[in-house]
Amino acid sequence: MPELTASTREAARRLGVSDTAIHKAERAGRIAREPDGQWDIDKTRRRLTETADPVRSPLASGAGAEGTPFARLKVAQLALKVEAQRLSLDETKRRLVDVTEANAALDEIGSTMRDALLNWPARVSGLIAAELGVDPHLLQTILQSHINDLLTEAADRFDPAGLGGDRSPDA
Repeated sequence: MPELTASTREAARRLGVSDTAIHKAERAGRIAREPDGQWDIDKTRRRLTETADPVRSPLASGAGAEGTPFARLKVAQLALKVEAQRLSLDETKRRLVDVTEANAALDEIGSTMRDALLNWPARVSGLIAAELGVDPHLLQTILQSHINDLLTEAADRFDPAGLGGDRSPDA
C-alpha cells in the first residue's frame, strides 16, 4: 500500500526537503498530487530524484545521480554547447565552407575545364596533322568527337540522368 499524506509539510518532512521545495517542484510540473489531492511519498520521491539537479538537490546526490534524466539532459546540453562552439570556431577560422559557395566554385572549375577541353582540338589539330601528314580538318573532327564522348561520359558519371542539372537524358 502506498504511503500517502494530505499535508505538503508532512510530505516534505518524509522526503527530507523543505515544503518550499515541494511547492516549487509542483509549480514547475516536476511532481503532482494524486487525483484525491494527497501526496504519494514513494512516487513523489522517485519523480523528484529523476528530475533533480545533481548539483543542487540532496535527493539527487549519491552514485545514481549521473543516471537521472536531468543529469543526462545536462550532459546532452553541454555536449550541444561544446559542438556549437566548435562549429563557431571552425567557421571563424574559415575551416567551413558555405555549400552554395562551394557548389558555385565547383561549377566554375568544371566549366573552365570543359571549355579548355572543347577548345583543345582546334588549337592542336594543325600541329598534330603537320607531324602526321594528315588532313587537319579531319583530325580536328575526330579529336572533337572523342572529346565530346569523354565529356558526356564524365557528365553521366558525375550527374546521372534524373538527379539534377539541365541536361536531358538523351543528350
